[in-house]
Amino acid sequence: MRRTIVDPRFPARLRELRRARGLSLRDLSRVTYVSKSLLSEWENGHRHPTAEAAALLDRALDAAGELSGMVRDVGPGEGDEADRLRYVLAHPMRLDATAVDTLADLLAVQRRLDDECTPHALLPWVEDQHRVVTALARSARGPHATRLAEIAAEWTQFVGWLHAEARHDATAVRMLGAAAVEADAVGSGVLAAQVENFRGYLERQRGNPRGIVRHFLAAYHTPGATGLQRAGDAIQAAHGLALLDDRPAAERLLGEATDLIERCADEPAPRAAYWLSPTYHLLNLGLAYLGLGDSRKAADHLRAGWDALPQPWRGAEWAREYREALASAVRQ
Repeated sequence: MRRTIVDPRFPARLRELRRARGLSLRDLSRVTYVSKSLLSEWENGHRHPTAEAAALLDRALDAAGELSGMVRDVGPGEGDEADRLRYVLAHPMRLDATAVDTLADLLAVQRRLDDECTPHALLPWVEDQHRVVTALARSARGPHATRLAEIAAEWTQFVGWLHAEARHDATAVRMLGAAAVEADAVGSGVLAAQVENFRGYLERQRGNPRGIVRHFLAAYHTPGATGLQRAGDAIQAAHGLALLDDRPAAERLLGEATDLIERCADEPAPRAAYWLSPTYHLLNLGLAYLGLGDSRKAADHLRAGWDALPQPWRGAEWAREYREALASAVRQ
């Protein structure tokens, strides 16, 4: 059975775009062959459009994919989360490996939806599940409790990341702070480093170079981080140093990152940072070279990294800064 995830901002944005084009509901109905009453329900949030309907509205309103990016249909493998959670909660004494695997799989599905949905659409759904899983982890006992605690810690981190993407800065800082405590409690260097990485991302969105350097260097030096994580953190710390006009330090870190990438070329990405790969690092290398003022190198790296991204990821919220950086590098 399929279900639809809709960004809560969709109704207002549909109304804004329609009015900006000077169209009435009746006018839009004539263009799209969708009834006026259904269009009204979409604008009021009383009903949700399908992804196909959102694409139709995009074309009619010349919205360049904005409305499509707010709606996504998900299939049976992605839409049965409530059933999975109900099963685990209905059998709290059966916290066996299968139940824990179920929760880990559910989290993996949620994280990959972030590559195709807006954070605003995912947050209500993810936060509800996070509360349930956290409560379950606190009461869990037995041989699988430790692994469940690690999954709950990663879920906390994911909620913090979504708030960072959505620019709910204060909530993001609070949730990522909690995620850092939980990562240390379960002894996971991978999760602890990823928390600092996400804080660095938030500081980049804030335009705070010192914060960029501080958090990405903390991630780079976190014991237990993988080589692929450390390479990405060094590159992004170098970007912050470039913005601070510390070229020697930036170039030194970029050299260390290049060495790490070569050594870790065959290393699998950790589950908590599944997107990491040598080609993904090209995007952040592009940002760093742009910060250093080398627009040619920046454009080459950003273009190669962008071309290597899976097509559905290119519309993700987190991908926007790379798309804009590439456009800026090409212009220069």
